[in-house]
Amino acid sequence: RRTSLLNFKSLDVAEQMTLLDSQLFLRIDSAELLIWVQEQSEEKSLNLTKFTEHFNNMSYWTRTLILQQPDAKERERYVMKFIKIMKWLRKMNNFNSYLAILSALDSAPIRRLEWQKNITDGLKEYCSLIDSSSSFRAYRLALGEACPPCIPYIGLVLQDLTFVQIGNPDLLDGKINFAKRWQQFNILDNLRRFKKEQYHIGRNEEIILFFGEFDEYLSEDEMWSLSETIKPRGQTNKGIK
Repeated sequence: RRTSLLNFKSLDVAEQMTLLDSQLFLRIDSAELLIWVQEQSEEKSLNLTKFTEHFNNMSYWTRTLILQQPDAKERERYVMKFIKIMKWLRKMNNFNSYLAILSALDSAPIRRLEWQKNITDGLKEYCSLIDSSSSFRAYRLALGEACPPCIPYIGLVLQDLTFVQIGNPDLLDGKINFAKRWQQFNILDNLRRFKKEQYHIGRNEEIILFFGEFDEYLSEDEMWSLSETIKPRGQTNKGIK
């Protein structure tokens, strides 16, 4: 019998996701982040590129698993499973995997399908953490209260560094712009703080093998095609209670 995500405990899955994330996160150094912001060079920021790819792959893998389930009940079971996994990820301060899964559950091919009210209400609550309208205020507060070990969402770190890079010149009147350097230091020092403590998680080969490096996933077009097979375009939601 083929192994299913539902065969594993949500806590165990969250731990193994965190183990893989932390191994990639610990390899990223500050220089890579600054180089990426200045040059967008994948060759010079290999660890950062791997970490970003890992995030994207996990998100696509999550969407694929849900959309490939043969009926509505199974799809709901998978969505509920991922929500349980997210709860554990949040407790472990793994915002990276948490947001990778959340971005999958909130993606258009999945969001457009009909879900039980408890699922849609639950997702609204989770999505409020990454509400970008107030510069990710809720997420920044949660991150500020997090004790290490912690894995932040690297996309927002890069966004903040890019904002500092574009908005401030390197030199002021021919002298080093220390205000800019201080802003960069503060952003990067937060990352260093999160690396102070490490996760103590044993490797579970069965779950790692099941993940398969998260590289088995459908293309965007294939996902849309599946989504529209499940619920044809133009069909309105019946408002499942």
